Amino acid sequence: MTLAPARGPLPVAVAPRDFPTNRGGLCQKGWTSATVLRAPDRLTSPLLRGPDGELRPAPWDEALDVVAAGIERVQAAHGRDAVAVFGGGGLTNEKAYALGKFARTVLRSANIDYNGRFCMASAAAGANRAFGADRGLPFPLADLGGADAVLLLGSNVAETMPPSVQHLAGVRARGGLVVVDPRRSATAALTGEPGDAVGQGVHLQPVPGTDLVVLLALLHVVVAEGLADTAYLDARTTGFDDVRRSVAAWWPERAETVCGVPAGRLRHVARLLAAASPVHGGAGAYVLTGRGVEQSSQGTATVTAAIDLALALGLPGRVGSGYGAITGQGNGQGGREHGQKADQLPGYRRIDDPAARAHVAAVWGVDPATLPGPGMPAVELLRSLGARPEPGGATPTYAEDGRPRALLVHGSNVVVSAPDADRVAANLRALDLLVVCDLVPSETALLADVVLPVTQWAEEEGTMTSLEGRVIRRRRAVDAPGEARSELWILAELARRLGSPVSFPTDPAVVFDELARASAGGVADYAGLSHARLDADEADGGPGLHWPVPSPDHPGTPRMFLDRFPTPDGRARLVAVDHTGPSDDVRPDAPLYLVTGRVLQHYQSGAQTRRVPELDRLVPEPFVEVHPVLGTRLSIDDGDRARLTTARGAIEAVVRWTDRVRPDTVFMPFHWGGEGSVNRVTTDATDPVSGMPEFKVCAVDVRRAPALQEVGG
Repeated sequence: MTLAPARGPLPVAVAPRDFPTNRGGLCQKGWTSATVLRAPDRLTSPLLRGPDGELRPAPWDEALDVVAAGIERVQAAHGRDAVAVFGGGGLTNEKAYALGKFARTVLRSANIDYNGRFCMASAAAGANRAFGADRGLPFPLADLGGADAVLLLGSNVAETMPPSVQHLAGVRARGGLVVVDPRRSATAALTGEPGDAVGQGVHLQPVPGTDLVVLLALLHVVVAEGLADTAYLDARTTGFDDVRRSVAAWWPERAETVCGVPAGRLRHVARLLAAASPVHGGAGAYVLTGRGVEQSSQGTATVTAAIDLALALGLPGRVGSGYGAITGQGNGQGGREHGQKADQLPGYRRIDDPAARAHVAAVWGVDPATLPGPGMPAVELLRSLGARPEPGGATPTYAEDGRPRALLVHGSNVVVSAPDADRVAANLRALDLLVVCDLVPSETALLADVVLPVTQWAEEEGTMTSLEGRVIRRRRAVDAPGEARSELWILAELARRLGSPVSFPTDPAVVFDELARASAGGVADYAGLSHARLDADEADGGPGLHWPVPSPDHPGTPRMFLDRFPTPDGRARLVAVDHTGPSDDVRPDAPLYLVTGRVLQHYQSGAQTRRVPELDRLVPEPFVEVHPVLGTRLSIDDGDRARLTTARGAIEAVVRWTDRVRPDTVFMPFHWGGEGSVNRVTTDATDPVSGMPEFKVCAVDVRRAPALQEVGG
């Protein structure tokens, strides 16, 4: 976007840029985003919780002194790891980097993770294992336009990022768009009318939690019918023999009995993808995954199967073809590259790698031995918070039970966005100290002991990294209201109060230069970038630069893997995986599937978009989509309130009848707190490789909620 001064109640006017990704388009959230800058309840001064339990305004010095004293008190009593940090995928690269540095050099705590663990962890784990690198799209988004086929699994881009749909126009015109989704989402509808491969593509509507079976069946057909690119596999990969043997068990007729997709449609899609692949003379094909298949206890396995399919067809590392993951947050790519993840240092380095520790420690001016090791991933971290009394009444110390007793939250609203959210809220209340940096009084901020008001997008300088690895400048267009401050300033002030000798610059350009040095030689190498270079590139009409950019004269890397993969032998790895099913599958007392997702008007936990009147009027409350056949069977009419009960608890929401969902499935968006907060009942079971929670499917019982007069007798 381009911002300009505005007259009236809003401080800036928003206009779309003719940029390679959005090409002059914006969604409703973009057009109305300036409204959040002046939300009526925008936080403009620090808040402290008083003896009466209420939050009251306080000066910055008092608030930061309370935070510093609380950190010192907790660490003195319970150890360094007793103070944890939870970051966000919406922070700029500079703030994400500084937050990781603060956790490891000032707090010296292993316990830092971020909400990207809810978003990109399975895609990252699968890509790192296969390719040796994780960049959401290792090619420009615009490349999709020339493909003959695009297989899109678990992503509703038509509602989550509408401007991206224009890049699918070419493949739709050629009848090659394949969407895998248990709902007939707005994106699935782009394939044309339901039926056998008609219109602009194919919609496969599997049983929730069985996307992996769809992929295994597609790969079975590719192998069985001799459609694989054997020359590519021999020259550029390892592991195909194991995969070939494993998928022999998933012939389409068997797969149909598990995933519900007709065997004939599975064969058709496999052949369509093969025909589009370069080895068979096609213009190109892409396999893309999103949260719908990744937020699963077998999310990494599903991503791996998608990559195996792409590799079997010879797609990654070829211009016009490839595998990619659709990033879900504003800085979902950059936010996971520079130190917010529990096991990473800047540049996408592993924190348990001695060479990586030595390099980053030298940039920070600390002894590598003082850096902590890997910490707990997000779900485990949130599950572990707070002291727990023993049966006899004694409260264990941190050393005895390993639980963090203080938490600093930046850019995340975990009370709404985390799975099994009621337990998360209870754990937050059990903390000795909860500090939340936020723009508005989110559900998480309202539980805090200290709330610190921070700047947001139009009020700060910095950089973001797009889903394609394109590093983009963010520029300040307006002053922040009241006493709101950048996290860079807050972290520097806390470091000083805590007596740290480590330098924490507050100028984003200086912080970026340090980030570039820390990332040098890493997978995500920003060494050749600076604010000045990005500004000059844009002034010359350039579209930004894609990492890796290892030197100031390097042009960037729009397309990765063209010559080799960043693995020790330069080859990509195929890995055999198998289907196990959802952790919380349907059963007699919970006979339906509950799936979750987004709507066009809202974003993430809704903390910002629910404060935009235009968006709130369009979708003011949570709802549950129910197929008319199911609604009739359960005697739940359109407009009734339904009670949804899982093993975690119960919630209520208004019913919307629609044939967009399967008759065995109900759908709820996750943008609200309160009684309709769907993540109160989602499972916190996690993927064993990535630690990603299984948001997207669980077993549920659905009944008509009793009316108030019925409850009262």
